[in-house]
Amino acid sequence: MTPSPKRYLALGDSFTEGVGDPNKHLPNGVRGWADRVAEKLAKDQPGWEYANLAIRSQRLRQIAAAQLEPALAMQPTLITLYAGGNDILDAGTNVAQLLRQYEEVVATLSTTGATLLLFTGYDVDVTPALRLFRRRNHLYNDGVRSIAREYDAVLVDYWSFEAYRDPRMWAPDRLHMSKAGHKYLASRVLDILGVRYSMNLLDREPPRSRTLLQWERAQRRWVNDWIVPLAYRKIRGVTLGDNLQPRWPEPVRVPPKGGLRRLVRSGFDDRSAQAAEGHERG
Repeated sequence: MTPSPKRYLALGDSFTEGVGDPNKHLPNGVRGWADRVAEKLAKDQPGWEYANLAIRSQRLRQIAAAQLEPALAMQPTLITLYAGGNDILDAGTNVAQLLRQYEEVVATLSTTGATLLLFTGYDVDVTPALRLFRRRNHLYNDGVRSIAREYDAVLVDYWSFEAYRDPRMWAPDRLHMSKAGHKYLASRVLDILGVRYSMNLLDREPPRSRTLLQWERAQRRWVNDWIVPLAYRKIRGVTLGDNLQPRWPEPVRVPPKGGLRRLVRSGFDDRSAQAAEGHERG
């Protein structure tokens, strides 16, 4: 009897989709930490399959409705889940209710018998404009830690990673990780899983300081380029994920050499031309 393949399944929103790490050759125009984890798993132990159902902007209720049932059907070996970050940034979110919904999702995923990795959220004090949401984020993180213990899940305590104090780890929108940030997170996940890998990470030399004038210009540019469009989308009730499909909706066998980009180059997925424009937390 042929053994079942080892299968890695990534669930969530833009954090897991890979927003902030652009790559025009891959589905939805991004790469991200989850792709990198899948590739290193396959390089360490050939035969791994990978699916990524995450879509930017999705709230927890949408993730539960659209991603949970397919996830169960795929019979995964390893699951990563980050969900709820967009809900925290929504006006009127009840964190206690959000955590109850989150626990329901985790409880369902735990029935698969797969190794389950859960993530805390980073401290949203990454920008002063989001300090209003810090208490919500702390309550959410405390809840995720408790749920991870309850269901014997592996906790990736993203909140505690001091490397993300470096602004170079963040994309221009200041809400998503940059390429360097995604690579670093992939390395931490692989460390937790005990997977061998090699990866060139960001030089840890401190970033150059800016003058007050440079800082003010950067603030104005950030508000005009990211905050105003984000507010406008919220008013209209639309998100950047509305017309997107999951990047890897069905499990694919990850080549140990060349990785997922090799699949795309071979014509496996014609959605690789869909480059995403702009970013939004979600």
